[in-house]
Amino acid sequence: MVGEIKGQITAGKGKYAIVVSRFNEFITSKLLGGAIDCLQRHGASDEQIQLVWVPGTCEITIAAKKLADSGKYAAVLCLGAVIRGQTSHYDYVCQQVTRGIAQINYEGKTPAVFGVLTCETIEQAVERAGTKRGNAGSDAAMTAMEIADVIGQL
Repeated sequence: MVGEIKGQITAGKGKYAIVVSRFNEFITSKLLGGAIDCLQRHGASDEQIQLVWVPGTCEITIAAKKLADSGKYAAVLCLGAVIRGQTSHYDYVCQQVTRGIAQINYEGKTPAVFGVLTCETIEQAVERAGTKRGNAGSDAAMTAMEIADVIGQL
């Protein structure tokens, strides 16, 4: 029989850190609410959740790296919202945060989960923050619990 490792979606006894950007807080606060609700519905207590606010999306990676390197957390959720504007700034921010979160995963033992919206319009962001297309914060929490469980089994 083939061996199989499959993650469970449960908070277990691990701690979860959530790094969330204040920029576009009207969206990121909804992502945060979805993430916390999901973690709690899957057994996490308030004591198992550490929240860290950062000024903008680019700053998510420095806080996430410090949290991941601390060894205190089963996973670090990275929540932000980048909405395209009139300049190329959007492209640079998206590239920076994507590369930074990937680098944390390449280098560390603690997974960093990408829960950053990269949207063309405000309407798209609203849809992904708890309306038509679900809540990306909740999705990130589900991913965090599952990958933490997989890593615990490895």
